[in-house]
Amino acid sequence: MQRLHLSVLDQSPVRRGGTAADALRETVALAQHAEALGYERFWVAEHHNSAGFAGTTPEVLIGQIAAATSTIRVGSGGVMLTHYSALKVAETFRVLNAFYPGRIDLGIGRAPGSDQRTMLALAHPREPTDVREFPNQVLDLLRYLTDAIEEPHPFARVHTQPGPPPDRLPELWLLGSSDYSAELAAALGLPFAFADFFGNTGDIGPNVAARYRSGFRPSGFLGQPRLTAAVQCICAETEEQARYVGSSRNLSKLNAARGIRSPLVPPDEAAAYVPNGYEQEGIADFSRGYVDGNPAHVRDRLLEVAQRYGTDDLTIVTNCYAFEDRVRSYQLIAEEFQLAA
Repeated sequence: MQRLHLSVLDQSPVRRGGTAADALRETVALAQHAEALGYERFWVAEHHNSAGFAGTTPEVLIGQIAAATSTIRVGSGGVMLTHYSALKVAETFRVLNAFYPGRIDLGIGRAPGSDQRTMLALAHPREPTDVREFPNQVLDLLRYLTDAIEEPHPFARVHTQPGPPPDRLPELWLLGSSDYSAELAAALGLPFAFADFFGNTGDIGPNVAARYRSGFRPSGFLGQPRLTAAVQCICAETEEQARYVGSSRNLSKLNAARGIRSPLVPPDEAAAYVPNGYEQEGIADFSRGYVDGNPAHVRDRLLEVAQRYGTDDLTIVTNCYAFEDRVRSYQLIAEEFQLAA
């Protein structure tokens, strides 16, 4: 069996009857489980104005997770750079790196991670950054991370603090669900993470991966292409149990598509919900790339995904109503791939 490098992307899902604080604490606890199970990285997401996800500030969560673990790499999946100053992001992650050298990843995205009104609120009283500035923001971020701002840059005399060991910088990844970020990552010689976990992006994903590889230019950060595909996945002892556990996630996703931002509902309620024809089509569309099932099925499907993307690196996203089901899913996958060994 092909050996895969498996990692975790956690969105800090909020369940009905729970709180955002519960979700954040469970993210930290999940990271501890992931480390013990043999996963290589643990990333946390950024969402705003969402009743379903509690992770608004990945940089704060990263510090909590890194303090509660000892070996697993911890990072953002990702920081939505268009909301922020490149200097501020660079200094935040250099501080994290000063505490946990060699363990910090900085995943960057250009999506808002929110609705348009919330995007305006995040920028207020300034105007939101034009997304066309994203490549320049990434370039500035690289300069600030390496303290390589030179004339004639207007901020050439600004030195990023604190200064990390030169060989232990945070590892920068570009995230995306289209060829835009893939081509930018290739041009800058950076690792790329493709968001297959959206569920309906897998059809274009392998082509995006191919464009990333074909356009890749070696850099001082990376000598050859490096790609991970982030996959939505629920593993349980049986196919029936996986469908039952996954019903909460599916109904939550359906509600979000209808503009209803709500916490995850219990699987008893979600599994009993009977969607109409239009809703059935929506569920089929956004879930066609999901990898749900028993351990053997999930193993085979993940190997297929890795083969389609031409990579041995996958990142798993698992959203369940019950924290125990989330932990169990990651445990079953780890055992199937013998990660701890």
